Amino acid sequence: MNEKMNQLPAEQRPYEKCLRYGPAALTETELLAVILRNGTRTQNALSLSASVMAFTNNTPNPGLPGLLHLSVQELEKIPGIGKVKAVQLKCIGELSRRLSSAKARIHMIFDNPSSVADYYMEKLRHEEQESMIVMLVDTKRQFLGEFNISRGTANATVVTPREILREALRMQAMGIILVHNHPSGDPSPSLDDIRTTRTVKEAADITGIELLDHIIIGDNRYFSFREQDMIQDYDI
Repeated sequence: MNEKMNQLPAEQRPYEKCLRYGPAALTETELLAVILRNGTRTQNALSLSASVMAFTNNTPNPGLPGLLHLSVQELEKIPGIGKVKAVQLKCIGELSRRLSSAKARIHMIFDNPSSVADYYMEKLRHEEQESMIVMLVDTKRQFLGEFNISRGTANATVVTPREILREALRMQAMGIILVHNHPSGDPSPSLDDIRTTRTVKEAADITGIELLDHIIIGDNRYFSFREQDMIQDYDI
C-alpha cells in the first residue's frame, strides 16, 4: 500500500472514518495509524501500522500487548520505524497499560493477597531490577494510591519507612501493602525481605497504620507474608 493517505477513498482513511463513525469503528491497525499520523516515503501511516502489527504477531505477545514488551531497539527493527516512532509506540503501550490499570482499580477492593498479586504480576514479573511499590488502602481495603519507594540492583532494594509512612499519613491511609519483585523469578523471601517487613511494621505500628501484607512477585508466582502467617511481630 504505497498510496499517500489523501489518495485513499475517504472511507478508507482512519482519521476521516473516526470522525464519521467514532473510534470504536476503527481496527487496531487503523487506531495505530491515526496516532502515528505519518508514514514514510514508501508507505503511508496505515501500511506502516500494519507492519507494526505484523511484527508483534511474531512475538510471544501478539497484537497491541506486544508494544508493552518490545524494547525501543526491537521496534526500530521494523522498516520505517525510527527512534522517534519507536518511542511513540512505547508510550502508546504504556498509556494503554495505565488506562487499563486505572479503570481496573476503581472501587477495587484488595482484601486478599491473590488480588494484590494478580494486579501487580504483569507489571513486575518481567522487571530486571528489584522494585518496591507501596499500596495505600482505606479501612475497607479500597485502593487509595501507590508509589514506588525504591529501585535497586538485581537482588536488593533500599526501603525507608519514614518515607512510606509520611506518604501514607498524607493520603490518610489506614493500611499499607508492600509489593516487590524478585528478578530471579523465585518469590521466596530473603533475610533482607524479612528484616524490611519487620522494620516497616514496627514503624507503622507507632503511627497506627497497619502493615497488611508484604507480597513478593516472582515469575507467575507470589509469596505473601500474610498467607504464611509471617506478618506478626513474633514471626518476623
